[in-house]
Amino acid sequence: MDQLEKVIIRMSNVSKRYGKMDALSGLTLDVHENEFVFVTGPSGAGKSTMIKLLYLGETATEGEILVDGINLARITRRQIPQLRRKIGVIFQDFKLIPTRTVYQNVALVLEAAGLRPKEMHPLVMSALEWVGIGDRVDEFPPVLSGGEKQRVAVARAMVGNPKIVLADEPTGSLDPDSAARIFMLLQIAHRAGATVVIATHDQQMISSHGGRVVRLEKGCMTPQNQGGRPSC
Repeated sequence: MDQLEKVIIRMSNVSKRYGKMDALSGLTLDVHENEFVFVTGPSGAGKSTMIKLLYLGETATEGEILVDGINLARITRRQIPQLRRKIGVIFQDFKLIPTRTVYQNVALVLEAAGLRPKEMHPLVMSALEWVGIGDRVDEFPPVLSGGEKQRVAVARAMVGNPKIVLADEPTGSLDPDSAARIFMLLQIAHRAGATVVIATHDQQMISSHGGRVVRLEKGCMTPQNQGGRPSC
């Protein structure tokens, strides 16, 4: 089977409401294994909400979401760790624990997966070397630059070798050089086999890659998207 034939993320008529406000409305979208997808649109369009729904940071109000065969509406407590091992998440605001070292922040993912310290060490060090920050393992996040913090966040997302990488405005708060480096790391992860979904308003990043673009406006998918139906 060709890699792009397998649907790894399926969103069927998905809506998310906060009170009377529709953050997403009737979103239907398939993402295939090893695809590179940009989710774009103006502020408030629903990009971050869509990303949160995929890693269970939020739950959908209506519709069905399947992630690598797991129905998120029917997920059991036993399946949640299984889902989390499949997904690496990169946040715009890094979400590093300031009182833990760089090493400890990355190791947390493997601790949650039940690995022993001896098993974790080579994986954590390999991930930190991969993002070019292996010499800062004992530092704490407050002393790092924004670009360095985001590299730690990328290492944390990738250390468990996830099948899916979700990134919510991963370069939004970075200088151009740091942003380019983070984007390069995401492209390397994609070439290694990961499915990558990036929520971003960075048109330069989008135009430089050529991946599929899904555009949202006011919680709705716009008609020009390929591989998804307009939702409003």
